[in-house]
Amino acid sequence: MTIPIRLQWHDDTYAVARVAADQPCPAWANFETAGVVSITRTAIEWSIVMRDNAVPTDVQSERGFVLAEVEGPLDFALTGILARLTGALAEADVSVFAFSTYDTDYLMVRAADIEAAKAALANAGIR
Repeated sequence: MTIPIRLQWHDDTYAVARVAADQPCPAWANFETAGVVSITRTAIEWSIVMRDNAVPTDVQSERGFVLAEVEGPLDFALTGILARLTGALAEADVSVFAFSTYDTDYLMVRAADIEAAKAALANAGIR
């Protein structure tokens, strides 16, 4: 059984910033910032997703993403949600940055690709 997937598009533009893992988490990367904030640390980097205007201009980053949130919460037993989303976008040649939280999944596509992304997702039955 395939469950219906609904997306909510956020109005602001977002960035993905990178800071070396041997540095402390930067003060500007905080959860008091409006919008969605995701901070992940690995052995080599901090990867920080937040609104474009909250990331300092001198920080290594990719900017100009539009954020889509899968309406949730999603049960952990569900499978294939990200595969359906990213598969539809890959077929349309739209690059995507994805991340997940406890309750749901998020996709980011470049603002320049938003119309192509929305059309590809609609063609895949995603509203």
